[in-house]
Amino acid sequence: MSAAPRVLVVDDSAFVRKVVREVLSGAGMDVVGHARDGLEALEKIEALAPDVVTLDLMMPELDGLAVLEALATQEAPPAVVVVTNAGAGSESGVRALQLGAIALVEKPTALASSRLYLLGEELAREVRLAAEARGTLAIPAEHPVALVPPPPPRGNPRVDVIVVGTSTGGPQALTKLLGALPADLEVPLVIALHIPPGYTEALAARLDRSSALQVCEARGGMRLEPGKAVIARAGMHARLERRDGGLVVALGFEPAEALHRPSVDVLFESAARTCGSRALGVVLTGMGSDGVEGARALWECGATVFTESEASCVVWGMPRAVWRAGLSHEQRPLEQLPAALLRHLRG
Repeated sequence: MSAAPRVLVVDDSAFVRKVVREVLSGAGMDVVGHARDGLEALEKIEALAPDVVTLDLMMPELDGLAVLEALATQEAPPAVVVVTNAGAGSESGVRALQLGAIALVEKPTALASSRLYLLGEELAREVRLAAEARGTLAIPAEHPVALVPPPPPRGNPRVDVIVVGTSTGGPQALTKLLGALPADLEVPLVIALHIPPGYTEALAARLDRSSALQVCEARGGMRLEPGKAVIARAGMHARLERRDGGLVVALGFEPAEALHRPSVDVLFESAARTCGSRALGVVLTGMGSDGVEGARALWECGATVFTESEASCVVWGMPRAVWRAGLSHEQRPLEQLPAALLRHLRG
């Protein structure tokens, strides 16, 4: 976005509102107002139409989760960055991500002035990224990629594993995707999601409860089984390996220079090496281009790649990058992807 992002600050603490306003104004953003609780926040959002809302979760009258639920019904809601003192991996933080929050920024445990101002750089970065993410939603539908449609999938139609990559909007997308897949799914899924460290275990537990699949956080050496979805632990790369005739997940920190850990490229490239044409890649909503090189590795070994279309993406960044590179065999909105995956597996 060319203009300064317009931000609404929502928190029941006057001190926190003051610090957040000063931090964001000092970073060149236009703080257009503040709200003390969820009810006032919804009124201010309607009146001021901010680009981004910084949202506390624990507030009187109407909490942050209820605000996110209300915004989910709006046609063009602002992007939301949650600013919370809930601990890492908290149920409320994970639920906020599932409801569409763009990012989570944790307040320090002690709200002394010097400690709270330490949030400044991280908060300003996340708010700016959220504003950019909201900007990508405005890409007109008449701008699909000008590519010759890719050839149909090649190689052996049998699939050994589905590998999924996602970032911004990923928890929400995974909730819908996994919730639509059957318990008797013939293959395992391994997921690389860009999410703050400490949240994958709680997210996996919530997805396990809402899905017919078995969903868990990855552990090093974990054996993959049909009907099981494994989410890479935030802060670590996940790779596929073959051991004793079966597929397992290996965790590690290398390559350390990767922009994201877990990296979608790292996961997809390992699937290409391990399973070849019998891997199936899926790239969902997310900012940036992580997954392009991994999709290229899958494409070159004859595997199939699906991408989420702009119509359903929170941010049409990662899927768009794969599609524009000519590495997607099929592009579909999220609600159609489960059926498309099952047709590919069973047809």
